[in-house]
Amino acid sequence: MTVAVLDAVAANTPGWREAFSGTANAMSQRPGGQAFTYADFFADEPWAAYPAEVGPGAEKLFRALGQEYHPVPTEKNGSTEPVSEVPRQASGPPHPVSGPPQQVSAPPRPVSGVPQPTSGAPFAPWALHAGGLPTVPPAPNPPSAADAPQSPAPVSAAPADPPSYDPFRAPVRRIKPSEPPRRRTGLWAGLAALALVAAVGSGAAIWGIAGTDEPDPYVPPTAAAATASATVAPIDPALKPWAQAPLYSPEEKALAVAAPSLVFVEAVFTGYVRDARTNALVYPEPVSFIRRCSGFLVTPDGHAVTNGSCVKPAEGHARWLAVDALARVLLQKKQLPGGQISAYVEANLGKVRFTGVEPGTEPTTALYGQLNRAKGNAVEEPAIKAEVVRSLPEDSGNTALIKLARGNLPAVELNPSASLAEGATVRILAFATSDAVFRNAAYRPQSRLVTITGTSQRGPISIYLVNEDLGAASHGGIALDSAGEVAGLVYQDQARPDRANRAILPASTISALLSEAGVANTLGDTDKVYRSGLDAYFRGDSSGAVTQLGKAAAETPDNVLAQAYRQNAAERQRLESASREQSDTLVLVLVGCSGVLLIALAILVVLLVRRRGR
Repeated sequence: MTVAVLDAVAANTPGWREAFSGTANAMSQRPGGQAFTYADFFADEPWAAYPAEVGPGAEKLFRALGQEYHPVPTEKNGSTEPVSEVPRQASGPPHPVSGPPQQVSAPPRPVSGVPQPTSGAPFAPWALHAGGLPTVPPAPNPPSAADAPQSPAPVSAAPADPPSYDPFRAPVRRIKPSEPPRRRTGLWAGLAALALVAAVGSGAAIWGIAGTDEPDPYVPPTAAAATASATVAPIDPALKPWAQAPLYSPEEKALAVAAPSLVFVEAVFTGYVRDARTNALVYPEPVSFIRRCSGFLVTPDGHAVTNGSCVKPAEGHARWLAVDALARVLLQKKQLPGGQISAYVEANLGKVRFTGVEPGTEPTTALYGQLNRAKGNAVEEPAIKAEVVRSLPEDSGNTALIKLARGNLPAVELNPSASLAEGATVRILAFATSDAVFRNAAYRPQSRLVTITGTSQRGPISIYLVNEDLGAASHGGIALDSAGEVAGLVYQDQARPDRANRAILPASTISALLSEAGVANTLGDTDKVYRSGLDAYFRGDSSGAVTQLGKAAAETPDNVLAQAYRQNAAERQRLESASREQSDTLVLVLVGCSGVLLIALAILVVLLVRRRGR
């Protein structure tokens, strides 16, 4: 085998050892390349051994390192052996070179466990000369495998003494360093600018959305979820206009204006059923019947309008009601067979009179009114005692004016010129119940949109027929116009077999009743403050609404809706304030982020300018 040995002086010169080992490895790994059998690149004098049968491996290694060689005759048989030589001419920058070759008579010293040949002396061994090398500058990095010569070209024999030519001074580099990667600072600058534009644009869009002055859609709180101050409990009105009509609509506002004036009316009539000819008592105990209906306050001092047949029925109607009540009492005491109530009334109605304690006197009447929520058969607070002031007969309007024994109550305005026409829709407002048991049933205000289906006459009075009703207690309720004023009074359709409350008496008839009684339809100062607060609420002025509605609620405690709408306005004001705070925080965050991005962009620009100036 042939052995290439790098002189110790060269091995200790920076770049030579790496070039020697890198070139040997590159030749070994190249397809069809020259692979060494043994090598020790970490020895004091690195070496690589090549088998003789594969060709001049050492020769190719030195040629790959940029060195030349010429054969030198051997002493035994006159043949020549390859000997390395310092090249006479170089075509690149300084490369590692070996010292002058010298003939060796034995394989290289074993280093790092290199195996020794097993059969005979190695063929034509040769090595680098062990002498010193001239002082040279540091060698460059070793050439890559691709830069190494693929096959050495034969050269002529060189003289024994090395020339004075210094290979480290070669004007052309054989090993070309890789070009540094292109810097992408321009790309980073573009990305930073794009991020800044995106942040500013997004923030401006969010600010544009969040910075509007219009309040966000707001659903007033229920009793369970209402927000109230630490000293004021949440208000739960019996009628919630925001749940009865579209939110913030004219219909909701009309309900809010009129609903506080709605009154539940209960009249209890007590008397005796007597024989019409002899005045003898048909039944020894007094007989009572109850009438329940709706009404509405037309003055702050307690004047209210309701249905006349509810609080002062005609004598014939009162007699029919008394006989029907007596039949039910007899049925309950098992003195009348079941299913005989109608027959008993029909058989006895023309034979009796319904009177007071003494013949010829009127039965007694107990009249009560309740606001907001009502309970049947109630005679104590919150029930308010009342009395009949004036009543019109059925052929003149069948309306009645009553007076509650309390002042400072919420009132509603009449609209005698309100236009009602067939096919039009109108909202009715009255008390209704879902309880099946009549005696202690609970009532609360309800509203419903109805359609006018036609007209009918009651003497000289025209009434309007509608397609729906709110139940038995709804007669005397309000038919509203768009401003929350009274366009008519809910009335019984006496032409129907069930006498359902599916008719509307025009408000002009109510004005006639008040005129005859000498009572003017007026609003109190608190009613005006309440309406002013509602105006502020529905135009989005939460602060003004809180002030006005709070004043109305304080001065008129019976106006529960004033308290409820004040709390709604306060809650909306709180939400608006929270929304503004969030918007301010968003702006601060946006400004901070934009500032950071601008600073980062400025730093990046400064770095680019400095780098280009070098």
